[in-house]
Amino acid sequence: MPDTVRLRLFLLDCRLAVCRLGPQDEVPGWEGGGAFSSVTRTSTELSIVCREDAVPEGIARENGWRIFQVEGPLDFGLIGVMASIAGPLGEAGVSLFAVSTFDTDYVMVRERDVEAAVLALRAAGHRVE
Repeated sequence: MPDTVRLRLFLLDCRLAVCRLGPQDEVPGWEGGGAFSSVTRTSTELSIVCREDAVPEGIARENGWRIFQVEGPLDFGLIGVMASIAGPLGEAGVSLFAVSTFDTDYVMVRERDVEAAVLALRAAGHRVE
């Protein structure tokens, strides 16, 4: 992605959890709703990102995530979109969890790192709202 291309990101108003279920588990009914949710199945796990307050007790999870939505839709031929986000966040010491959809990319950071993430992304030339 050329240096002149800058992204617009939106901080969504939600707190998310990343959950792990077994690879053969059914997709539960609590996974949907809210501003964002994602279900990914692999041969070793069923991973669910959903509203933190929707997850029942006893489910393996990591709470306390916030999510930035990259303005889309993004063309599949674009190169360096995630690198233009991950680089500045890494330099700022902010860990990320990325999720992509057909239209765009989403980047999750710990709630405690939101302010540092916003500053790093803006310093890199991105618009964050």
